[in-house]
Order: sequence, then C-alpha cells, then structure tokens
Amino acid sequence: MLHLSLAEIDDERQRLRGIAQRTPLVRFAIPDSATEVGLKLETLQPIGAFKIRGAGAAITGAPPELVARGVYTASAGNMAQGVAWCARALDVPCTVIVPEHAPQTKIAAIERLGATIIRVPFERWWQVLVEHAYPGLDGLFVHPTSDAAVITGNATMALEILEDVPDVDTVLVPFGGGGLACGIALGLRASGSDARVVACEVETAAPFAASLRAGHASQIEYHPSFVDGIGGRSVLAEMWPLASRLLSGTVVSSLAQIAAAIRALAERAHIIAEGAGAASVAAAMSGTVSGRSIVCVISGANIDLNKLATILVGGVPAS
Repeated sequence: MLHLSLAEIDDERQRLRGIAQRTPLVRFAIPDSATEVGLKLETLQPIGAFKIRGAGAAITGAPPELVARGVYTASAGNMAQGVAWCARALDVPCTVIVPEHAPQTKIAAIERLGATIIRVPFERWWQVLVEHAYPGLDGLFVHPTSDAAVITGNATMALEILEDVPDVDTVLVPFGGGGLACGIALGLRASGSDARVVACEVETAAPFAASLRAGHASQIEYHPSFVDGIGGRSVLAEMWPLASRLLSGTVVSSLAQIAAAIRALAERAHIIAEGAGAASVAAAMSGTVSGRSIVCVISGANIDLNKLATILVGGVPAS
C-alpha cells in the first residue's frame, strides 16, 4: 500500500519545476444554485491536462540509462501527450499505444510532439494497462495510473489546492484509473488535511461505482463516448486497495449532465474543458455533493472542436 510523506511530495514538486505549471484556482458559481466552488485549472498545463505531472515525475525519477532507450505509455491521449512532451525535451524516442476510438484531436497533438503511435483495439490496449508492457518496445514504460512516481506527481496538486483553499473539505476529482484521485488524497493526508476526495465518473464507464457496490475490483461493460479521458473496463486490481481506502465514494453523471457542465464552464467562466475534465463540475451541479468548501479539479481541456461545437449549441455528441 502506497504511503507518501509531505517531504516526498514537496521534493517531487521541486523536481517538476520547469515541467508542470503551478495552476490557478478560481471561483465558480454553480448555475441555478447558491453553491460556489473552486476550479483547479489543470487545463492550463503545457499539454492542456494534469498528466504532465505524473509523466514528468516518472521520467525524471527513472534511471537515465533506461530513459535513454526510449519511453512509452498506453493512453487515450493526455498521458500520451505528457510522456511525449517530456521525451521531446530529453530528445529520447517515445511510443504511444492508443485505443482505436481515441479522438483525432488528441492523436494530432501526440503526433505534433513527435511520438510514434500504435493503434490497437480497446481490448488489446486495456491488456497493456494490466500487464504494464507491450511486446517489442524497449525503455521505460510509464503507466498512466498505477505507478508510484505518477501518483506522487499527482499528489503535488494537493499542496497547491491547500495553499489556495486552506479550509477545503471536499475535492471532486475525475476518476479514470484512480491515479489522480488517489494522488490528491495522499497529498491531502500528508499535509494533515482531512478533506474528503470524491471520485467523478460517467455512466458509460463507471467501474469504481460498480466495484464499491461489489466490495471488490469489478469489471463492467464499457461503452465509448465523447467522455474519453475517464472510465475503463474495471478498476485495476492494484489500484483497488488504494482507491477503496482513500476515496469517499463516487458520483456518476450522465452524458447529458457532463455536456451541460462543459457548456456552463464555457458560457459562464470562459473555461474550455473536455468531458473528463468537466465531470467534477457535473457532480457539483447535480446537487448530490455537500460541503462547506468544495474544489472541482478540471483535469483537461483537450476536447474535439466538433464535439465542443455540438455541446455549445445544446447537443450531446454521439461518441
């Protein structure tokens, strides 16, 4: 079971200087409600998503001789961009295994960063996440979720949240594999905060909700949607003990609710969020989350522009 000290997280924060930004936290009034929340804008990272924290932590913390042989990851987009960004800075090869349904916007961004892309069916892509490897590739594999260095990188966000909102009592975090939510929870605990961390999922792929009901890591039927940055076939077995211990439940939003959250962020706060990034605001807008001081992590901004256009005129993209 992973445990992090405040000193370990602060050391990681220092190593990430020049790689990851210290992102701002702004206030946002929930539409048709008296509730106001804080928005942690990871959309302003160099790659438009929080994943650069974990990618930077994993790559800078690995043996240089291993990194020199190349780096690779399995990602639908944002971790791929984080790993590719760091690899380009170090001038080492980067390969990314992506599922066939990965959005073209993210694929184009990965290619601009110079990475080699391997497209595989979703089932094969998920197998890479389970096995932490892909045949024929050499160098450092950066797991997007269940990697101690990645989780430590994510934990640095908790220190920033506490600096901006010392009295925070609830943090809403998009839940893909759990690395972000668990990292933030570990960072809060290491800092002496008892703020609860609530996972935010989408109805088309909510394995944490299913696992909580079952009492163990469970598989679900996965349905691709425009919310491509969160959700999977299951909670990975190695992440279940951590997530079940650290997280205070989950809120599952519909596609329509997440589209409404994206629209509200754009119209009222001039913030662009992808589906996964807006899941936390969708949870806050649902009225099911209580708290005196709530922070929503807006984890990424990399949304396909055609899908964003559909959402802004009141629609819900088909996939």
